[in-house]
Amino acid sequence: MPKHALSRLVGKLAAAKMGWLTTWFIKLFIKQYNVNMQEALHPDPAYYTTFNEFFTRELKPGVRTIDDDEQSLIQPVDGAISQLGDIEVDQIFQAKGHHYSLQALLGGDKQLAEPFVDGKFATIYLAPTDYHRIHMPVTGTLTDMIYVPGDLFSVNPLTAQNVPGLFARNERVVALFDTKFGKMGMVLVGATIVASIETIWAGTVTPPTGNKVHHWSYPSRGKNAITLKKGAEMGRFKLGSTVVAVFSPDMLDFEALESGDTTRLGEKLATLLS
Repeated sequence: MPKHALSRLVGKLAAAKMGWLTTWFIKLFIKQYNVNMQEALHPDPAYYTTFNEFFTRELKPGVRTIDDDEQSLIQPVDGAISQLGDIEVDQIFQAKGHHYSLQALLGGDKQLAEPFVDGKFATIYLAPTDYHRIHMPVTGTLTDMIYVPGDLFSVNPLTAQNVPGLFARNERVVALFDTKFGKMGMVLVGATIVASIETIWAGTVTPPTGNKVHHWSYPSRGKNAITLKKGAEMGRFKLGSTVVAVFSPDMLDFEALESGDTTRLGEKLATLLS
């Protein structure tokens, strides 16, 4: 199946203003996936002029509570835990029988991967019904963004069990941050039908797609530094996917969560270590 062509075609349709047809399709999607529109800032499907506007809808203020304990690292998205735990030197656990390389995940740069060797990771899957904005697990200052070209396999639990190296093979956008507790990476993984990946500082990163890795560096200090507070939005998916978060060694201890457990933005994911 021509996954890139199909995904970009769907992306154009999702961005199109088609009046009553857009509203009809949104209503159909809400019914099919039992989307809770009472949590949306604008619950009326007719409010949205494109499917993308609906899919990246805002939540009402107060619907999600951010754990404000300074030692709490929060869940960055609504979704479900795919896997979480230790990075074994350079290897991240994907599913039974499958690991993939940390260095490959971050675009192949050994120097960028080095701070996360023997660290921790959490992989969270966003289903179609979920809220599709990604927020900061802890306050951090952006140091690097990397666009990594790749495939667009589906990223649901079934493909995670059957496609070797899935998250290090799909197209993705990597954002690296300095925090007061250590280094953090947020990897936004593309998938079949994912029409766009955006960050709040760069806008749409993909599409257009390319066949080369692109690396942007950002100042860590001064008036041009980009610092995002815990709970602030950092990016979004148009038509959902997976986030892989990586952390430097001795930075945190995860809560007692397991594969399949539900995540809700703002709830505690881990305890940060001083």
